[in-house]
Amino acid sequence: MAAARVWLFDLDDTLHDATGATMRELRQAMGDYIERHLGLSTAESNALRRRYWLRYGATLLGLVRHHGVEAGHFLDETHRLPGLEQRVHGHAHDLAALARLRGRKFIVTNAPAAYAARVLGVLGLRRAFDGVISIEDMHMFGDLRPKPDARMLRALAARLRVPAARCVLVEDTLVHQKSARRVGMATVWMQRWLPRDDSFGAPVPRRLRRPAYVDRRIRGLRELARGRA
Repeated sequence: MAAARVWLFDLDDTLHDATGATMRELRQAMGDYIERHLGLSTAESNALRRRYWLRYGATLLGLVRHHGVEAGHFLDETHRLPGLEQRVHGHAHDLAALARLRGRKFIVTNAPAAYAARVLGVLGLRRAFDGVISIEDMHMFGDLRPKPDARMLRALAARLRVPAARCVLVEDTLVHQKSARRVGMATVWMQRWLPRDDSFGAPVPRRLRRPAYVDRRIRGLRELARGRA
């Protein structure tokens, strides 16, 4: 793809194996937070997390809108993740592939900035990107609007001063890519670390065929630099 492209990379399960390294601890931390601050049982907490995740695409949005939870407090407490640096692993060939990829490159993640900085540091990828757009940067008109919010993606392209059609979202989550396509972005589906179950332990259908809204599917960053489908 041309040098004029602006590459928007997801972080977890796109640039590293988050399912194996951090997701179990993160789910537990979110459940503990809800139980502690909302006074719910474990079963009630799990049901609430799932309901808001299905309705809003992010549990945090439901907690903010319906329970007055302060987003920064939730993100800080749930993403502390002691020992994260020992569980996250990088790969030298990914760093080399990103260096060969022409165009500006940004991280766009629903995770908080402090977590993203820790992960990128372990992966050795901090200098590979022109910037990090974290969930703290995804506000519109005073409301938090993380992925898959199409309005936020459109505003992001404007913020980067590039037409949406010149942006490429590299992402493991299909619903996020569907929104990106709605605003005119190109989409690449990373299948390297597709999880076997969702955030609540339910099996994820192993849909490996490329949906119509996905331009390419890859299993490694080297495929981007080589221009392979």
